[in-house]
Amino acid sequence: MNATTFGVDIAKNVFQVHWVDSQTGEIKRKKLTRTKVSDFFAQRLPARIVMEACGGAHHWARTLGALGHQVELLPAGQVRAFVRGSKDDAADARAIWLAAQQSDIRRVPVKSCEQQAVLSLHRMRTHWVSVRTATLNAVRGLLYEFGVVLPQGRQLGLRTLAERRADIDARLPAPMLRLLDAQLLALQDLQRHIKAMDDEIALAQGALPAAQRLRQVKGIGLLGATALAAVLGDGSAWRNGREFSSCLGLPPGHTGTGGKVRMTGMSKRGDPYLRTLLISGARSVIATCEPTAWITAMLQRRPVNVVVVALANKLARTAWALVAHGRSYDAQWQAGAPAGSVQPAV
Repeated sequence: MNATTFGVDIAKNVFQVHWVDSQTGEIKRKKLTRTKVSDFFAQRLPARIVMEACGGAHHWARTLGALGHQVELLPAGQVRAFVRGSKDDAADARAIWLAAQQSDIRRVPVKSCEQQAVLSLHRMRTHWVSVRTATLNAVRGLLYEFGVVLPQGRQLGLRTLAERRADIDARLPAPMLRLLDAQLLALQDLQRHIKAMDDEIALAQGALPAAQRLRQVKGIGLLGATALAAVLGDGSAWRNGREFSSCLGLPPGHTGTGGKVRMTGMSKRGDPYLRTLLISGARSVIATCEPTAWITAMLQRRPVNVVVVALANKLARTAWALVAHGRSYDAQWQAGAPAGSVQPAV
């Protein structure tokens, strides 16, 4: 493969390319419109193309990869340190090219169309849930101005509102009654949107064999299994489960100087959505299932939230093992078991 490395700063309409001619050593820059990007790289020998992992990056990685190029995606946060002087498209492309020379910067795995489709369902479900929460909170605030206080919790609050509706209507003026009815209808519509996303995610699970295996693990439900399967792909982007859990920010961080290192809470790096799903699943296991000896021993010496995060860490590592090795979950696995088994998460 040609040793030429291209740093590409992508955008909606204007793309900036930075590279060094492998024969003359001349630094070259070129500005391209969106329609000319594919043509420009189609005329080049197979090369290494590096971009930030931002909006549209996975699409361009697939497009340029189909032309025979080696495409790498870098975390945008780690590229920023290489920007020198005033920030513009040319400076960003140069920073990407410089960051590409650093072998210790972890590359972001390129996602397929199917992976992005499943993750899009999760993102839209999260969007509708946040809109539903904001709408209900707005109703709470408006009713509070008229002396009506709803209890905490979405279901309990709506149930209380329905049970006390006659008394509440007597306190509210006519415009507020019409507003309340409109918002309740909006909440019903939002609930239908969320239900539709849940159905689509359940349908997508059938096309993800890895998700079906992950569902066997206590603490990994429908949302967690499909999201993990879509993010992991074949699992080859991570060397082991510990590396995958670290990318989700579940292990503790650390800070130190002068030879003294202090461990902190979890680093919270990576995808907060996946981390939330794993922590919620771990909390559910501890609260509703019969605890294992490992969980019981942990609860005796550590706070419950620490145990929840530790279990979430184990869930992430187990998920990677199941996907990367194509194995089924074995709840009876013990240390020293024959090869082909997978350590249980709980």
